[in-house]
Amino acid sequence: MPLTVRRVRAHYNASGARDAHLHCDGAGVDMETGATKGRVLATIAWAMLGLAGIGDARAQDIEQGLLQLEWGDPARPAPGKTRLAPRFNAHLVKDDGSRIALDAAQARLAAGDLYVLANRRVAVSFAAQGRVMSSAPMIQAIVPADRVTQSAPAHPANARVMAAAPVGGNTRWVTLMCKFSDIATEQKTKAFFDSQYGDAVGQLGHYWREVSYDKINLSGSSAYGWFALPQPRSHYVTKENGKDKADLRKLFADCGAAADPTVDFNSVQGVNMMFNGDLDGYAWGGGSCAPLEGRTNLCTRVTWNPPWSFSNLAPLAHEMGHGYGLPHSDNSDGDDDTYDNPWDVMSDGWANAVSDATYGTRPKHINMFQRHRLSWVDAPRQQVIALGDLATRDIALDYAHLPASGNVQMLVLSLSPQADPYATIVYTLEARKRQGTYENALAGDAVIIHKVERSGTAYSVDADVPAANRANNEGSMFKVGERWVTPEGSHVVTVKTQTATGFVLTVGPLRIMSSPLPALVRPASVSSPSTPIQAVAPAARNASRARPPARCGAAHAGNLRAAACAQRER
Repeated sequence: MPLTVRRVRAHYNASGARDAHLHCDGAGVDMETGATKGRVLATIAWAMLGLAGIGDARAQDIEQGLLQLEWGDPARPAPGKTRLAPRFNAHLVKDDGSRIALDAAQARLAAGDLYVLANRRVAVSFAAQGRVMSSAPMIQAIVPADRVTQSAPAHPANARVMAAAPVGGNTRWVTLMCKFSDIATEQKTKAFFDSQYGDAVGQLGHYWREVSYDKINLSGSSAYGWFALPQPRSHYVTKENGKDKADLRKLFADCGAAADPTVDFNSVQGVNMMFNGDLDGYAWGGGSCAPLEGRTNLCTRVTWNPPWSFSNLAPLAHEMGHGYGLPHSDNSDGDDDTYDNPWDVMSDGWANAVSDATYGTRPKHINMFQRHRLSWVDAPRQQVIALGDLATRDIALDYAHLPASGNVQMLVLSLSPQADPYATIVYTLEARKRQGTYENALAGDAVIIHKVERSGTAYSVDADVPAANRANNEGSMFKVGERWVTPEGSHVVTVKTQTATGFVLTVGPLRIMSSPLPALVRPASVSSPSTPIQAVAPAARNASRARPPARCGAAHAGNLRAAACAQRER
């Protein structure tokens, strides 16, 4: 029986990345010289695509190139106004500089976790002509075509990040300050932008060292400009379907060209562009290419920032996170707003944030799964509880912000494995404390749980029913005496005590008493999850009856969260 495309891809990611070498974390990628390397690695990718259950790989349309992802993040809405929806672009940049637009939904499904492949060389298999009726070819598979060192441990429970490219060492960014030809205002000085990269408390150099546990630094980062763009704003921002749309390629090409005589782009790993006028209502982050340093295409991490973004470090750090390949996080309310998880700057950077007189809103930390993506969580700081582990144990879970912890800081609960590892849902637990330069305005001290799904997005778990619109409620914070059960009943987590460095959790299997149990009562407001909910202990059932669902966050029966709330799935 032939393997499916996604299954082959997942097995390839799990095994083919272990002895590889990092090629994507130095200076900007030269697409011209990258072509030679790509031809050497093409055989591997081609063979893997051929093994997939899609027929002869030679009969498919297989393209290689650099995978570029661009995230568009809207400005914070004014009171009473609705936030714009996020935007997302995915392109394959071929060796000749041409670009193929990729359907985002198809690309996410074809890659399993598309985000781990950002800024990397990939092979994309499209359906053969005539097999699908579509204006654009259907994407069948996306696999890495580079060789990447994997420093983070690869567990079955978190197989989705086994092919992720580590980000470490010096990541030098340059700021390019660029003015539209019809806008004279210069909102900030070069000295201000230079200082943003500093290593003092509240500056980006300090922030990224702290968040990465000193795995990366911004040493040598500096600002240049202001440079005059050759065209007015209307040349770069046009209308499409009645909405403003910024031409990100033109902006990078012209801003980069203006700075090229001054800046050595060969020595940088990222470019933050600051524009003196609004773009299309969004700040953008990800990767891009431009003809720089005499090359046809120099590709690197890039951000595009209007004044509201560069005046606050939180949105600027958010866009830099996209440059590093980090996707958005989310909460579990089920709506289309991804900016409602205030435990991660890659979701809600504005709420529960510390203010700075000089740099505006400071960024909060990212969640532990996001750190793990970039190989910033050392093996001793991780613990995976496998499905079927019948031991009950106490685990010291230290606060995520502690740089020299000797205990676990990321606890992973593994659920039922699927043939495709990317379809396996896992839960990650971390401890957060309202303390420090960036975290002092958090909603509270608590254990925070995230559900990681196929796309690689981490959703904060909310025990309230219905889930709150923003995850700074009591239902999203698990505190001493409270218990949470995974939806399929495979793991029970009790927050036992709080210590000076975090919490002690008791983790084990669900113990079912021998007496008959009443039927599970599920609140009508909760939709039936795809994974069947298993039976729970009588005390938990009684607790679910004791309070109406809308009050689950505050409901306690002997400090036990309502079972229906604890088991609620997004």
